[in-house]
Amino acid sequence: MSLSPEIARETMKRAIALASRGVGHAEPNPMVGCVILDSAGIIAEGYHRRCGGPHAERDALANVADADRGRLADSTMVVTLEPCCHHGRTPPCTDAILEAGIRRVVVGMLDPYEEVAGRGVKLLREHGVRVEVLNRDDVRELNHAYLTRVTKQRPWVIAKWAMTLDGKIATRLGDSQWISSAASRQWVHQLRSRMDAIVVGRRTAELDDPSLTVRGIDNPPRTPVRVVVDSQLRLSPTSKLAQTARVTPTVLWCGSDASNASQQRLEDLGVVVRRSDADDSNGRLPALLRWLAKERQATNILVEGGGQILGSLLDQKLIDQCEVFVGAKIVGGANAATPVAGLGFERLKDTPGVEIREVEQLEADIRLSCRLNW
Repeated sequence: MSLSPEIARETMKRAIALASRGVGHAEPNPMVGCVILDSAGIIAEGYHRRCGGPHAERDALANVADADRGRLADSTMVVTLEPCCHHGRTPPCTDAILEAGIRRVVVGMLDPYEEVAGRGVKLLREHGVRVEVLNRDDVRELNHAYLTRVTKQRPWVIAKWAMTLDGKIATRLGDSQWISSAASRQWVHQLRSRMDAIVVGRRTAELDDPSLTVRGIDNPPRTPVRVVVDSQLRLSPTSKLAQTARVTPTVLWCGSDASNASQQRLEDLGVVVRRSDADDSNGRLPALLRWLAKERQATNILVEGGGQILGSLLDQKLIDQCEVFVGAKIVGGANAATPVAGLGFERLKDTPGVEIREVEQLEADIRLSCRLNW
């Protein structure tokens, strides 16, 4: 079956919508959707529901009714991402496509993962399957976090902060609870429930004594590991993070010269301590991102402050997305903290492009969702 460009385009949109159902569940795998159709219409659909479960192609094939099996020989499979051709947690999808007798496949984009990277398309073509690769931007957008991890060896980094109308995250005495509304804070819990890690600096952990957990969400898809960047291991053993480390995974990322005694005290509470071999704080953050991607397969992480860690990430062009909550308050104060510190840019022309994707009112707050274009 040959699809017209219009039908292929609309069917790919449907496959993308199916794939998006896997958000928070498919990671660290990509989100993938699949539609099988012929001239009479859609035969079956599927998507990658969870990591370790069937991929979208196998899910769709499993959903083909027995009465429709004979239609597969003249069908087209439309799938958002190149079918895998290697044995991982599940068998190769290329095998399933060939066994089903499907003769045409339309792919949204190639998979840059080194075990695939064009090999899936090549294998199908070698077995006589007609394969068309569309290279669609909307498919790339669907898996922007996965693509970042695979191509840059780091997670997609989301910076989050709440600030007053005059750009402060606390009063001059450090009072910050609460700048944002209850609705904004609940929205953050929804976001946390899709993250692989929540990262804060030691100063924020000390001042706010946060739990950094997902609350008020039924059956959250993920339980993010809590990470404190603490170069000298000064986090108090009596902090909520340390006291609950056996319940919720907690990592302290420190320098090579941190106290061995402090490490032992924290590890006795269940905290995982990892030492970076980077010489300075700027080097430790990229090393942390690489470690999260490699050792914990982190695809999305949320950095919740404070200003120094956000500023350091910005200085090193390591922030991909910002979620900003502007509360209906003004506090003033030359010494009141602002969301992003670090060195900063000397010239406006050197700053990243900011694309505002969403603007939403949450009670009295305004939420801005932005992408940074470097």
